[in-house]
Amino acid sequence: MKKNVTYIISDINKALAFEWIATYIDKTKFNIDFILINDGTSDLEEYLTENQIPVLRVHYKRKIDGLLAIYKVYKILKMRKTQVVHTHLFIANLVGLTAAFFAGVKKRIYTRHHSDFHHVKFPKAVKYDRYVNFISTDIIAITEIVKQILISLEKVPEEKIQLIHHGFQLEGFYNVPIQSVENLKIKYKIHNQSPVIGAISRYTEWKGVQYLIPAYKQLLEKYPNALLIMANAYGDYKHEIKNLLKDVPEKNYIEIQFENDLFSLYKLFNVFVHIPINIRAEAFGQIYVEALASGVPSVFTLAGVADEFIVNNYNALTVSYKNSDEVYNAIIKLIENKELCDFLVKNGRNDIKEKFHLNRMILALQNLYIEK
Repeated sequence: MKKNVTYIISDINKALAFEWIATYIDKTKFNIDFILINDGTSDLEEYLTENQIPVLRVHYKRKIDGLLAIYKVYKILKMRKTQVVHTHLFIANLVGLTAAFFAGVKKRIYTRHHSDFHHVKFPKAVKYDRYVNFISTDIIAITEIVKQILISLEKVPEEKIQLIHHGFQLEGFYNVPIQSVENLKIKYKIHNQSPVIGAISRYTEWKGVQYLIPAYKQLLEKYPNALLIMANAYGDYKHEIKNLLKDVPEKNYIEIQFENDLFSLYKLFNVFVHIPINIRAEAFGQIYVEALASGVPSVFTLAGVADEFIVNNYNALTVSYKNSDEVYNAIIKLIENKELCDFLVKNGRNDIKEKFHLNRMILALQNLYIEK
């Protein structure tokens, strides 16, 4: 008999991971449907509707909407006879798990998508983390770091936690049409500049972009025709980043707020750089996986999942936290050593296939949903 599984997600526009789960979960074993807690429509909702996957939206904009949202989700769960609830992100965890508890759903799962962020930045929010830890029956930790935070800082029993890494449909990174890459070059007016250094990081202090720019300025002295592409170029640290860019010629950098064609974007880069400022800065850091899947020689600091599988001089180059000089030296090393780049790319892709293929995640989730 098939199990009825309801995903409850909040504040999401587009998310390939949920599209992949909705598409590839075993339909002979599970009936899957979605509740999206948003204040408007989204790309994810459109995708689910187009693919005839049941989806309902529950309005939530402010705290005052919370009780009504819980009631609406409760009614939906009762109507659908949901047996497993799986929630993602802050509001969905609070609303969805509470509604599921009162609806009598025995399997209440949430995925923890942040590490110690609340402990460091918003201590008052930790009580909500403790609440969802308590009301859930199972917690998915996306990395060992997240698992240890749950155990050591929030005293969650280890047996309640399942370690399940994010999975990726890797084929999309491998088979990128040349014309799609050329279209991006035209879109962003990229003309014969080299080397191209890429970063995909929000402008927020813990992402470490402020340590990339001084390294890039050094690079320009040796390679004046270089180009720095910074995607996801928005956030609360924008003023500081803009100050650092003041003396970089405009022809030598591009800021991109959002690019939907992520697969082609990676193909623009000769070197990729992602350098968060400490090991807990990323809960996961899917950027590590994407860059290596795309075959881009990369410079990393170890944060999130990188600490579990990135090995210096084997699948990437690693540098110390907050160290622009090391970032510069690593970039130069990759630009000037093709043999090393080929070695890193080959090993990186092999590691990604083994550890982060979508099938591994789907199977792990299905096993969890079936568990009593």
